[in-house]
Amino acid sequence: MNLNELFTNQRTGNHQPTFVSRTDFQRDFDRIIFSSAFRRLQNKTQVFPLPGSVFVHNRLTHSLEVASVGRSLGSLIGDFVSKNYKNDLNETSNNFYQYQLSDVIAAACLCHDIGNPAFGHSGEDAIASYFEQNEKDLKPLFNEKEWADLVNFEGNANAIRVLTHQQQGKDEGGTQLTFSTLASIAKYPCEAIAKQKGIIHRKKFGFFQNSKSTFLEIANATGMQRESDEPIIHKRHPFVWLVEAADDICYSIIDMEDAHRLGIVNSRDCEDLFIDLIKSVNPDDIKRVNDKLNIIKNPNERISYLRAKVINSLINKSISTYQANFDKIIDGTMDKALLDIFKQESSSLTEIERFSIEKIYNHKAVIEIENAGYNVMYELLDHFIPSIILEKSERKNYDKMALKLIPKQFVYEEGSVYDKVLGVLDFVSGMTDNYATDLYRKIKGIEIGMTV
Repeated sequence: MNLNELFTNQRTGNHQPTFVSRTDFQRDFDRIIFSSAFRRLQNKTQVFPLPGSVFVHNRLTHSLEVASVGRSLGSLIGDFVSKNYKNDLNETSNNFYQYQLSDVIAAACLCHDIGNPAFGHSGEDAIASYFEQNEKDLKPLFNEKEWADLVNFEGNANAIRVLTHQQQGKDEGGTQLTFSTLASIAKYPCEAIAKQKGIIHRKKFGFFQNSKSTFLEIANATGMQRESDEPIIHKRHPFVWLVEAADDICYSIIDMEDAHRLGIVNSRDCEDLFIDLIKSVNPDDIKRVNDKLNIIKNPNERISYLRAKVINSLINKSISTYQANFDKIIDGTMDKALLDIFKQESSSLTEIERFSIEKIYNHKAVIEIENAGYNVMYELLDHFIPSIILEKSERKNYDKMALKLIPKQFVYEEGSVYDKVLGVLDFVSGMTDNYATDLYRKIKGIEIGMTV
């Protein structure tokens, strides 16, 4: 990869350049902040049920924190590239890495979860399972690649659609972000039919068939290496590793803090796990940490302080790992996430992960919301998809009534069955937890009455 060809200010849609005080990538960040899809993340579950007497993270607060960490990673790596590869950079590129890479990574982090449906990963599972369980009736309606999209429904691929797709009656290009920002969220730059466990950039998939041409534009404009033409497979863009690291850092650590505030994890266990991680990265810092803890007596404040120190430690570790593996990242041979490399060197993060699975992700409240969310999402799809796939002339009155609940921007009557189904998925996957639950209760007759 050529370091001068990894970024561009080209955007999706018919968008004319505008000369303003912000950079193109700062404008990306602002466009995401003001988008309705981003606002809806405030009522999408991260891990724990929403809301409660104790405020816990949702998808929106998680995304803001990931963007904060991502900005730090982008700034430090940008400085590294501009200093160590100065002779390889033209003037525009040197300016980009010094001053603008941090904006790209922050914007990408901000929208990395924007394609995730309500109720966390159980929402994704419900959508994929719906098609698996109705394969006999539905599969003949799609070609092989379209069917692979549906039975492997994935939030990462959906993010590209949410951010780039032109909905009915709306402007071309979706949110109209730069290709640089969009390339930075493409963790799995391949078609669904090419997904393969054990290969980091093919563990899942990165775009729906409907978005393939847009994705190829993004890949070509940002220098992504093509691994295969059929099926389409690319190597990861170098910026993806930073977005992934920021996300991994936050969800590995923040869930522990939430669990502590909810009383699921006690202070001693949480403190011990965090201190062990700090020791493994920066043992010289432990005396200062202990001195600070001797001053702080409030349990929540102690955990917040340690959380900040742990995140800082993991940022520094991610930076050193990225730098040490820079050649592999650039030539497309890197095969492990930055924090996975750290796990091989130290058991501290692995222990936090093990503890989280045992004490947090298998907690009754988390399991209950996952079960409830799965059923809500599945039933919503079952209400709309059997009706939308019918020809207009074949629809009964109850089909027509069901489809009246779908906003017009999600209805593609002139499109293929695949287009129509994706429209329903746009509607259902974009719902917040509360909206999905309310609609489910109404269509099932559990709650009848007028609400505005």
